[in-house]
Amino acid sequence: MSHVVELRSDTFTLPTPRMLEAATTARLGDDVYGEDPVVIELEELSAKSLGKAAGCLMPSGTMANLAALLTHSPRGGKAVVGSESDIYVYEAGGASVFGGIVYEPVAAAPDGTLPLAAVAEAFDVDREDPQFALPAVLALETPHNRRGGIPLDAGYLAAAGALAREHGVALHLDGARIFNAAIALGVPAAELAAPADTVQFCLSKGLSAPIGSVLVGDERSIATARRYRKMLGGGMRQAGIVAACGIVALTEMVDRLADDHAHARRLAEGLADIPGLRLDPEPPRTNMVFFTVDTGHTPHTTETVIEGARARGVHLAELGPGRVRAVTHSGVTAADIDRAVSALADTMAARPGAGW
Repeated sequence: MSHVVELRSDTFTLPTPRMLEAATTARLGDDVYGEDPVVIELEELSAKSLGKAAGCLMPSGTMANLAALLTHSPRGGKAVVGSESDIYVYEAGGASVFGGIVYEPVAAAPDGTLPLAAVAEAFDVDREDPQFALPAVLALETPHNRRGGIPLDAGYLAAAGALAREHGVALHLDGARIFNAAIALGVPAAELAAPADTVQFCLSKGLSAPIGSVLVGDERSIATARRYRKMLGGGMRQAGIVAACGIVALTEMVDRLADDHAHARRLAEGLADIPGLRLDPEPPRTNMVFFTVDTGHTPHTTETVIEGARARGVHLAELGPGRVRAVTHSGVTAADIDRAVSALADTMAARPGAGW
């Protein structure tokens, strides 16, 4: 099949021609020595975009999150995390493995928030009693991936930040798609980032750069995180090639995220008319559409729907038991969305496996 509609993730985005041009013409230096001018420019731009003092380019969001947790917590300290968060579910327990940090998961509400009463309970330990791991960092995620790509609003983030400060706990924000959240909420990204001590965001998702994330925060935290980056093997040399793409991502690709949100709504509207599929949640708030298969009213299963769509040139993925995720991005057009709706309608109308 000549053209595939790739909806598994916005990590499948490809660099734009402007990014490739910028990478090939970048003036380079050695970033481990702090001498790559393009990296410095990207880090300064990233920090300014989120209202922070400093930034550090990281190879990945996973490393950025890990470096942040290591920065904020001593060995034996406790990280309070969402039970459905990427940090807890998808990052291989890195803070425990590398930092001796204890995770305490808190169940996320349907809107992706961690109930503040439950967070306060996780913070409330007797600091004089040597039996307890002491809370050191609270990690929140926006938009919340496994809660349907729902953004956390600025009021909630401010309240969570105040609670953390009250208990002497740092707040780290996993803002892999924070610019999607800002556009969905109609507020500056810096407003969402303001209560957090550190924030990481991905260049390589909806912003379409090929590699990289940036961790931003105060100068002291970022200096410590930079040391952890080196320790974890993330020190890169002529990283300006990567950073050049990141600068284009931040200057040219943020506003167009609204197109991805519109395409997600278009997809959801089409799926809502297909018998046997149920949106969960609805409507989409950012660039993610989640749906389930009503196995009580169709012979199809999650697996057969994904297989049938793939046979018709549309790539989807399961995220969480029985939930299918479709993610729109710069490589997906309105015509692609219509094709995806048609492919799923044809799949549901066919007998599982028939003609695939």
